[in-house]
Amino acid sequence: MTVNLRYRLLVALLAAATLVLFLLSLTVGPAGIAFGDSMVALFSGKADAVTLIMRDIRLPRALLGLMIGATLGLSGAVLQGYLRNPLAEPGLLGISATASLGAVLAIYTGLSAAFALALPLAALAGAVLAVVVVQAMAGTRGNSLLIILAGIAVTSFAGAMTSLALNLSPNPFAALEIMFWMLGSLTDRSMTHVWLAGPFMVVGWVMLGSLGRSLDALTLGSETAASMGIDMRRVQFLAVFGTAACVGAGTAVSGAIGFVGLVVPHILRPLVGSRPSRLLLASALGGACVVLAADVLVRLIAPERDLKLGVLTAIVGAPFFLWLVFRARRRLT
Repeated sequence: MTVNLRYRLLVALLAAATLVLFLLSLTVGPAGIAFGDSMVALFSGKADAVTLIMRDIRLPRALLGLMIGATLGLSGAVLQGYLRNPLAEPGLLGISATASLGAVLAIYTGLSAAFALALPLAALAGAVLAVVVVQAMAGTRGNSLLIILAGIAVTSFAGAMTSLALNLSPNPFAALEIMFWMLGSLTDRSMTHVWLAGPFMVVGWVMLGSLGRSLDALTLGSETAASMGIDMRRVQFLAVFGTAACVGAGTAVSGAIGFVGLVVPHILRPLVGSRPSRLLLASALGGACVVLAADVLVRLIAPERDLKLGVLTAIVGAPFFLWLVFRARRRLT
């Protein structure tokens, strides 16, 4: 089997798995609605309870699972290729941490209680602030090491400020709400959240998806890539701001969902060959599969306890991260 045929088969299988999991996300839930009735209610013009559940509860949740999963997988593949670091993931730039800080401040100050969209909007503002700070610290000619160091600094500061907000919170219920939001979840999301995050995600996808040829060239080194006509400033801009746009929007509506952007590209990289450009679409579909599957599982494992999506992905992703470290250590010895 040729490499191209194997790649096309992999993409087709991932696309089919994504479609199946999307349909499962639409039809699995505590309401116990049959598959046929769910599909009919989704496209019918009736105003009954089943239609309300499908259109206002399950459809937004499934769409956000699809969009956020694709975002995390795609951005993880791009950052690992651009930074040439197999342990890079979207949270490395500090975007998730500062988006979380923005949401925490909205909860802490009471803005989220006064205005429903204050929380995602504050999270988006935090993501924008993160990328501006990282870009300013790294500079337009900043190499991958400077970007990583700037991201770590921003992440540490945002984490400290979030802890300070929790420490000083006079209201224990607000502190509990902050903690629950930071765990990551798609519960109780509406189409308003989809329309809010969607445009930013599409812009981010376009920016990141355009980097395929540049990432292929970067496998030969940044100097060689520059000699081949690759504009490294443009690549840095698209990678950083594209990640900020889509990951910031995803974090704004779901909270922090970790390890997907790290795990998915690693699993799929051996299956797509040595070209990073082939990993982009595969990782986007793989990320969508992982988040949709995890969101279905949280409804089945403990539906009455509201198990958080970010908790489940961390339970699976953390051991995988440790395995990566162990494998890297064995290669050095």
